[in-house]
Amino acid sequence: MQFTAEQIADLLDGEVDGDPQVLVSDLAKIEEARSGTLTFLANPRYTEYIYNTKATIAIVNTDFQPARSIPKTLTLIRVKDARMAFTQLLERNAELQYEKKGIEQPSYVSPRARLGKNVYIGAFCYIGDGVELADGVKVFPNSYIGDRCRIGANTRILAGVKIYHQTILGEQCVIHSGAVLGADGFGFVPRADGSYEKMPQVGNVILEDQVEIGANTTVDRATIGHTIIRKGTKLDNLVQVGHNAEIGMHNVVVSQAGIAGSTKIGDHNQIGGQVGISGHLVIGDRVRIAAQSGIGSNLENDTVVQGSPAFKKGLYDRSYVVYRNLPALQKRIDALEKELAELRKHLEAGSRK
Repeated sequence: MQFTAEQIADLLDGEVDGDPQVLVSDLAKIEEARSGTLTFLANPRYTEYIYNTKATIAIVNTDFQPARSIPKTLTLIRVKDARMAFTQLLERNAELQYEKKGIEQPSYVSPRARLGKNVYIGAFCYIGDGVELADGVKVFPNSYIGDRCRIGANTRILAGVKIYHQTILGEQCVIHSGAVLGADGFGFVPRADGSYEKMPQVGNVILEDQVEIGANTTVDRATIGHTIIRKGTKLDNLVQVGHNAEIGMHNVVVSQAGIAGSTKIGDHNQIGGQVGISGHLVIGDRVRIAAQSGIGSNLENDTVVQGSPAFKKGLYDRSYVVYRNLPALQKRIDALEKELAELRKHLEAGSRK
C-alpha cells in the first residue's frame, strides 16, 4: 500500500516540511533507504546520513535543523518524538501484515463457542467448547484453544500456540508461536517409598490487557486459584513462569529467565536474561536484576542486584574487582608469608644468641 506524507503526518500528529503528496510504500533504516521508502532520524550519531539519504520521507524531531542542504527529493515530517512516531508506524505496519478475517478450513470451531466480529481463525486450528473470542481476535494456523477460554478484543495468537482450558486473556495481547499457556504446574508430592504423586492443577492462567508472550514461553496454570500476569507486562522468548506466580504491571522479563511458583513480582521491574527466581518470594517495584543472577530472597523496591546468589549491584561491582585480581593478590600473600617466615627465622636466631 502507498501513503502520502500528508496521511502519515495526520496519523502521527506531525507537520510536513516538503511535498505533502509524495508517496511511500515501505520503511527503511536511514543508511539503507531507497526511493519510495520512509525512514527516521532520532539518534544524533546518524545525522550525517540525512544529507545523502535516498529516502523519500524522513521523520525527524520538531527541533531538527539541518547543518547543510538535504536532498531535494526528501520530505520531512516533524514530530515531538521521532523514535516513538516511527515505532507507531511499525506497529501499524505490523497490524496490516496480520489483517485477516474469516474461518479457514480445515479447522474445528465448537458450536458452543462464541465469536465476535471480524475474528480470524486460521487453518488447522481447534476452538473448544465454551470458548469466547471477542471482536478482532486473530488465531493463526495450527493453534489450540481449550474449553472455556476467554480471549479479549484485538488479541493476536500466532501460529502454533497452545492455550489450555479456562485460560483468560485480556485485550490487545500478543502470543507468539510455540507459547504454551495453562499447562500443569510442576506439582508432585513425595510418597514414603520415594516415588511421587501428581497433585492435580485445577487453577488457571490470567493475562490482563496488552501482555505480550514470546515464542516458546510457558506459563503454568495454578494449583488452585490463578497464575496472573498483569497489564502491559512483556515476556521474551523461552521464559518459564511457574504455577500461582503473580507478575505485576509493565514488567519486562528477558529470554531464558525462570520464575518459580507462588512468587509475587511488583510493577515496572526489569529482569535480565537467564535470571532464576526461587519460589514463594516477594519482589518489589522498579527492581532491576542483572542477567544470570540467582534470586533466593525477597527484594525491596528500587533494588538493583547482580550475581548468584544476587546482592546489591554496587557491592557486586566492588567485589568483582577483588575477585578478578585474586591471582595477583595470591602472589602478594605468598610473598608476604615468605617474608614473614624469613623474619621469624631471623628473630628466633637472634633470641638464641
